[in-house]
Amino acid sequence: MTLSIVVPGNPIGKQRPAFGKGHAYTPAKTRTYESFIKSLFVAKYGDAFTPLEGPLEMEILCIFAVPMSASKKRALDMLWQREWPTKRPDLSNILKAGEDALNGLAFRDDSQIVSLSVVKQYGKRAQMEIKIRPIGEEP
Repeated sequence: MTLSIVVPGNPIGKQRPAFGKGHAYTPAKTRTYESFIKSLFVAKYGDAFTPLEGPLEMEILCIFAVPMSASKKRALDMLWQREWPTKRPDLSNILKAGEDALNGLAFRDDSQIVSLSVVKQYGKRAQMEIKIRPIGEEP
């Protein structure tokens, strides 16, 4: 069974923990984004979904909107992947936000993810596409 969700909007990376009053806490922007991903998963699969077991592969496609300031030529270069989004957020931070949001929900623990593909590119509509499936299952 392949699980897939689409998270609308420019992907957001997980922020570093903040410190205050003697302990570390997750910044509000990260908590909000992870909650949004969780709510999309629950809306699609229900809150009674049984997390996947065993080794899993995960694909994340991070699509960023072409900036309004881009010339027509540059916008085409972006859409045809001749120019890539090399600015923040970092790919690893986007991945971590997606993994942590679905931990315990889509899969028991993110340690089950043994194969990973994560790509940042430009597109017409900003979104993050997440697919998770057991190892060996056809896409």
